Amino acid sequence: MKYNWQQNDWPGFNYDLSGIEDHLLLFAEKTGHISGMLKALPDATQTEAIIEMMVAEAVKTSEIEGEYLSRRDVMSSIKNKLGLNSESIPVSDKRAAGAGLLMIRVRETYHKALSKEQLFSWHKLLLSSSAVKVGQWRDHQEPMQVISGTIGKEKVHFEAPPSNMVPEEMDLFIAWFNETGPGGKREIKNAPVRSAVAHLYFESIHPFEDGNGRIGRAIAEKALSQTMGRPVLLSLSKAIESNKATYYEALKVAQQSNEITSWISYFCDVIFKAQINTEEQIDFVLRKSKFFDRYRDVLNERHIKVISRMLEEGPDGFKGGMNATKYESLTKVSKATATRDLQYLLEKRVFTLMETGRGRNTKYRVNI
Repeated sequence: MKYNWQQNDWPGFNYDLSGIEDHLLLFAEKTGHISGMLKALPDATQTEAIIEMMVAEAVKTSEIEGEYLSRRDVMSSIKNKLGLNSESIPVSDKRAAGAGLLMIRVRETYHKALSKEQLFSWHKLLLSSSAVKVGQWRDHQEPMQVISGTIGKEKVHFEAPPSNMVPEEMDLFIAWFNETGPGGKREIKNAPVRSAVAHLYFESIHPFEDGNGRIGRAIAEKALSQTMGRPVLLSLSKAIESNKATYYEALKVAQQSNEITSWISYFCDVIFKAQINTEEQIDFVLRKSKFFDRYRDVLNERHIKVISRMLEEGPDGFKGGMNATKYESLTKVSKATATRDLQYLLEKRVFTLMETGRGRNTKYRVNI
């Protein structure tokens, strides 16, 4: 089998957009709706929504690669960098710190031309704590393969260009990326289309020893933001991670030919799902803000600490809900105080019952 980069028309990607015009119209409509939702929020709530999306992207892009980061560490990293914590909170996990900083860099520099130096900087942020060579193209002699299966029964899904081809291929990719941006001589005006091609093109070169998927998704986000003319507010990785098998299959098929209509259709669908997730996240942030306004006169610092920690996990709070044992652990109070607080929050309708057990086994969720 010849892969896309081995074919005579590489990297002359071709596609037919007539079948995905509805996708592109939906993207434009959703973009306007999300922008309106965000502008309607108070400044502090806007900032919270933006941070929540950056955290989601950082966490989910790592989960796709089988790496699980602490959501709290990623959020602390982002807030520290933006100066939103009253005092800097130490982040012990360097992977989480790097992932958080990458989200900020991608967002703050979306309008700048792509460069080798920028990609190397991103790579260092993501993998500085790993054993791989960081901030440089791969140079090993072994084939760069995407494989699955057990030892002795491996299945090769894709083989990237050999390492000695990477510098030239990446020079061509970077030139293509910049020339297809706004005002470029090969400008691609449809943001989802440019994003889809950029991601596939980069993943097909696979220029780094590790981290290609995460960098490739950051490039897809940069392409969207540049073409839209403002930082995009969505998490592509959250939409991809919800059905990783489909993502890998679509990528595998797309890397067998430079006719990529089906890939663009798939990726546009991913972007649309990501936009729906963004609408839901903005709505949740707004409901959370209204919730605290509604109950501010009945909550003490202990209550607020517990509820805020629960809501970090999303609308349903902690998996399995809150109980007396978790409450004691979070607040460092006695069992009696924990039980009394939980009963008080239930009576004030701050909490609702998830499941009624006996004593410590009674579970609660936030009534948001």
